[in-house]
Amino acid sequence: MTTSYPSTSVEAREEVGKSVCVLSYKSLEIDEIIRSVSDGGAGATALFIGTTRNSYQGKVVTRLEYQAYSKLAMKTMTDIIRTAHQSVTRSTHHPAPAAVPSIISCAVHHRLGTVPVGEPSIVIAVSSPHRKEAFVACEQILEDVKQKAQIWKREYYEGEEEEKAEWKANSG
Repeated sequence: MTTSYPSTSVEAREEVGKSVCVLSYKSLEIDEIIRSVSDGGAGATALFIGTTRNSYQGKVVTRLEYQAYSKLAMKTMTDIIRTAHQSVTRSTHHPAPAAVPSIISCAVHHRLGTVPVGEPSIVIAVSSPHRKEAFVACEQILEDVKQKAQIWKREYYEGEEEEKAEWKANSG
């Protein structure tokens, strides 16, 4: 099966301080992503792995396909990471000097192209001095990427003509 992709849906990588955003046609390497946020000052690393599930609303999903307006999606995702760094505050049970950040590093990797059932389509890793901040930031980043990033998915279902698969906002 040959699939052609629009020129706007291209691989991209952008670093924001110690954090990174990646759009890739390649399989996401979870261990590598975790290592990318590791830091001696991190007491916690929160990880979210979103995988292609095999069903949706009673239909058998055979695969997903992702496309993005990569240039704008990267700007949106880097803005989301900047916002998380600024908005996630240190929990009151672990006060620390202002020089110690609530979030040390974030990584957001999103697949483009075809993602088979069972494979990750998005991986988010967040390191922090403490678990609460890592969990809060990881969830905030996930929800913001799904609501705001210019990434679309197409679900293919067993027994349905491929031409009828519709592009959807990446919010589900």
